[in-house]
Amino acid sequence: MTAPMSPEIVSRFAALVAPRDLLDAEESAPLLVEPRGLYHGRAGLVIRPRSTEEVAAIVRLAAETGTPVVPQGGNTGLVGGQTPDGSGSALVLSTSRLNRIREVDADENLMIVEAGVTLAAAQDAARNADRLFPLSLGSEGSCTVGGNIATNAGGVGVLAYGAMRDLVLGVEAVLPDGRIWSGLRRLRKDNTGYDLKHLFIGSEGTLGIVTAAVLKLFPAPREVATAFVGLASPDAALALFRLVRARAGSALTGCELIPRIGIDLTLKHLAGARDPLGEAHPWYVLIELSSPLQTGLATTLETELGEAFESGVIRDAAIAASVEQTEAFWRIRMGMSETQGREGGSIKHDVSVPLRRVPAFIAEATEAVERFEPGARVVAFGHLGDGNIHFNVSQPPGADKTAYLGRWSAMNEVVHAIVAAHGGSIAAEHGVGRLKRGLLSGVKSEVELDLMLTVKRAIDPAGLFNPGVLFEETPP
Repeated sequence: MTAPMSPEIVSRFAALVAPRDLLDAEESAPLLVEPRGLYHGRAGLVIRPRSTEEVAAIVRLAAETGTPVVPQGGNTGLVGGQTPDGSGSALVLSTSRLNRIREVDADENLMIVEAGVTLAAAQDAARNADRLFPLSLGSEGSCTVGGNIATNAGGVGVLAYGAMRDLVLGVEAVLPDGRIWSGLRRLRKDNTGYDLKHLFIGSEGTLGIVTAAVLKLFPAPREVATAFVGLASPDAALALFRLVRARAGSALTGCELIPRIGIDLTLKHLAGARDPLGEAHPWYVLIELSSPLQTGLATTLETELGEAFESGVIRDAAIAASVEQTEAFWRIRMGMSETQGREGGSIKHDVSVPLRRVPAFIAEATEAVERFEPGARVVAFGHLGDGNIHFNVSQPPGADKTAYLGRWSAMNEVVHAIVAAHGGSIAAEHGVGRLKRGLLSGVKSEVELDLMLTVKRAIDPAGLFNPGVLFEETPP
């Protein structure tokens, strides 16, 4: 660890912004803890610039003084990528006041927003222009566009629209030497060399600070049909997905897998939640069709579910009859992570495997975990259509939370070995951050790691941007 930031350097940074944009100790405290409490850091200063030019000035001074910079959006990340270490040497640069919607262009189906705009605000801006920005996450009320770009966020719309990487046309970013790269290009076709924006999407703040972005918009849905379906197994869920995808094609915009235990925990802890079906089933699928055209999607979905019922693929289903019922269905899905957290310690795995291997992965990993930790409760849920499963494991009832969480790494080894056997990824949509940086050498080839380090050293030779994230260390 390096030494804490000196008062002299603190004062030099403070002079670059208005006093109201400096956070005192009480205001800073919530920003120095990762949401699950896995990481607690210290910062020499927490600063909230209001413009790209202020960000650039702060970064230039950081380069001059050798001050580490930790960019932070909404502090909703789950791998510690936004949390400084315990030395007090770093400056936390919050983008929360870079919060302007610069432009919405419905004709070109794009908008330009600053990094601190919340995802919900971006969705609202698109909706007000009769357009759709399709990225959707449980934390969308507080996560920010800049953070979504830094982590290449996924969410429930990846099946139809792709992850954040697929939704960005251009970015504006401040580089580690303080230069501003104005890459806010609006073009769908531009083959003039390297597409540099992709260096910053998913880089977790290690190469630059994104200050604004051009985002793709889509026609707003005119019709939505949503169903909650009960079935026997993940194999049946996969069969349902294949059937609906074959019939509905691009109208299939959501397909979420939910276990019964997830329903039980949500009903227990989420006020107002109701069991979506009359009887309990081992597994569920929340399925949604949407279209910018009025094409009778409810009838289409009813027909598809009828075929699935007759063929024995599903056991029961309820099609939402109102906007309120649709929202209630999604509230169950979106509330699962929060409600699971109220059951004590939870060891989480954000993984992906090829679609056809999802049922086998869940079965094998569940058996291995229950053998490793008798009494542990597997809550495996997530984005069936893109193979991303949140394989979360709640502590046995009555177990000591601290002792249980102390086995985090050991349980990771159990689950990740099965992920690897199925050709999957140990970091599907949450990123690497601090939590998984030590695992990269086991899942990346030497060539990949060398290329990553080469890029990092070329753009940030002093290793000042988000040190300790992605890489154990960044030697010169």
